[in-house]
Amino acid sequence: MTNSNRIRVGVIGASPNWGWASYVHLPALAALPAYEMTAVSTTKQASAEETARKFGIRHAFDDGVRLIEHPEVDLVVVSVRAPEHARLVRAACAAKKDVLCEWPLGVSLEETRELAKLADEAGIRTLIGLQRRLAPGVLYLRDLVHDGYVGRIRSVTLEISTPLLGHRRPRAYAYTADERNGVNVLYTVLAHFLDTVLHATSPIESLSAVVARTFDTTTIEETNEVIAVTAPDEVSLVGRLTSGAVLTARAESGKRNGSTIACTITGTDGDLVLGADFGVSGTKGDGQPLAPMPTPERYFMVPKGNLSDDVLPMAQLYAAYAKDRAEDTHRAPSFRDALAFHELLGRIDEAGTTRQRITLR
Repeated sequence: MTNSNRIRVGVIGASPNWGWASYVHLPALAALPAYEMTAVSTTKQASAEETARKFGIRHAFDDGVRLIEHPEVDLVVVSVRAPEHARLVRAACAAKKDVLCEWPLGVSLEETRELAKLADEAGIRTLIGLQRRLAPGVLYLRDLVHDGYVGRIRSVTLEISTPLLGHRRPRAYAYTADERNGVNVLYTVLAHFLDTVLHATSPIESLSAVVARTFDTTTIEETNEVIAVTAPDEVSLVGRLTSGAVLTARAESGKRNGSTIACTITGTDGDLVLGADFGVSGTKGDGQPLAPMPTPERYFMVPKGNLSDDVLPMAQLYAAYAKDRAEDTHRAPSFRDALAFHELLGRIDEAGTTRQRITLR
């Protein structure tokens, strides 16, 4: 692909030594010949220039809006704290630039609805950072489920635990203690993996939930300052999918020891398991051990190479967008998908608050 045909990308929030942008976005883009990284921004000019040197990028800014308005940027990537998403997405819409925003799009359903509407009115293509649904193993799992590998699905079980967002957290995560900032066990920890599982199986028909806060305070690691916590740290969900399968999902943050990410699908003819690395294991029959099921090459939109388990799904998202843009298709998840999913999470939150079972479909 010639340089003139490559998609020129500007990444906001690309700190040189820390953060999702440098850890995932920049390596994913570097692996894709359809893209050219042309600009980065952070809150400090020196750190933006350091990132630019590290990745061979021409332009560096200390202001995300200046990056958005630069003529050598076709696609804007917003990879900053969730409370800062709206301002930058609004600027991208005003500049009529395609935009990828990390999940969650907005800190509330109202803000998410506003941003999705602005993007529609601007006539731009959008992407939301729910990239795990495009991981090769997840695409393979989806086909196994829908092709009847384990027969009729009886149950789907999702279990997630993480030490993040607990009794101690770094200063950079202090904002997550406030539920108004929209980054907590329901709207981020559970959300990323619930989206993945639902994409591979079927939508939720009805649900009950417990959404709870068990931490009153948290300590900032760098200063030992103790601050109040209003965000939840435990979610348990029981529901039924439109396929008739029973869904059980549980997520907890602040776990002191160990962590878990696993999904088990039980069918009338066998079982499937999706692991933390998005690898699939499964078996049919009775009393059989689970065996790894290597993902066929056809599910890889990009060569796996040395890409990590976090980088590969993001590279898949970028590859899907490049194909969508070239062929006028819509495979990559968009702001409309973000809005629909945020609405679902809101209903889970509602079920936890009202202690009532909610029917969705």
